[in-house]
Amino acid sequence: MRPGRARDERGFALVVVLLVLALVSVVAAEFSFSMRLEAAAVQAYKSGITAGHLAETAVAQAIREIVGDSAWVGLDERGLLTFYTQAGVPLPHLPREQVEFTGGRYSYRISDEEGRINLNTAPPERVDRLLLTLGVDKGARDTIVDSLQDWRDANEAYRLNGAESEDTYLRLAVPYRSRNADLESVTELLQVKGVTRALFQGAADRPALVDQVTVKTEGRVNINTAGPVVLQALGLSDAEISQIVGTRRGAPFSTVPGQFAGRGLAASTRTFRIDAEGIVDGRVGARLTAIVVKVAGAPPAVRVVEWSGLR
Repeated sequence: MRPGRARDERGFALVVVLLVLALVSVVAAEFSFSMRLEAAAVQAYKSGITAGHLAETAVAQAIREIVGDSAWVGLDERGLLTFYTQAGVPLPHLPREQVEFTGGRYSYRISDEEGRINLNTAPPERVDRLLLTLGVDKGARDTIVDSLQDWRDANEAYRLNGAESEDTYLRLAVPYRSRNADLESVTELLQVKGVTRALFQGAADRPALVDQVTVKTEGRVNINTAGPVVLQALGLSDAEISQIVGTRRGAPFSTVPGQFAGRGLAASTRTFRIDAEGIVDGRVGARLTAIVVKVAGAPPAVRVVEWSGLR
């Protein structure tokens, strides 16, 4: 074999070897990336499952407080829901924030569902006052009030500023029909014409509509836990609201004072909202909201009337 030809063959072989090595490197890198991606996906799935269980643990812990031997509920100086004995003695809170548990941490907040306005029983003027207190202008209030009534009534005839299926909702990019019955959840408000997500969720300078309303109570509002926005919606004056808030700061009302009789108020509650979070590696991996009704008995228990979550 001639020397030149041999050199060419050796050079060609070297190129082939380099190409094979490059190909093997690409395959190895791709395999390594796939393994890392799969491991990350498995870890994320595991974290999500763990966070979900932590949030459920938080709900169970909240229920322990709710079924305790209490007669009334009120708000402490931090605005946290507090349970009181028949003698008016506050019961200590269980830990509610960043509680360590197997796999991570959990937090929860208990609020009084009966400290809110029931949209299924409130007259239109009460809803209008509520929206006014939240800073909604007249045109938007008229749209929401009429549309809410249209959403709940049993027919498809819409009011002057309202909306029904054929004229509004079925013409949307993602069409749907109005319920034509009472709301089953406050989240349905986001489907009602005029209710924006900004209004529903609130902002730093404006309370959230979702925190002022309910559809799971009998309609009366707990004088011990209702916030100023809800009390204004009931038609109370600023002076009356200041009187209520100042008086209940020391201890909850055991009965509604005579001067507030007939105003849609009560002094007790049995319906609660629990907002829970499961936290893994310092991040919220799951959120749960449960609305429960305390059921008398020995021992007392709760009945879950709504359960929603996000993982």
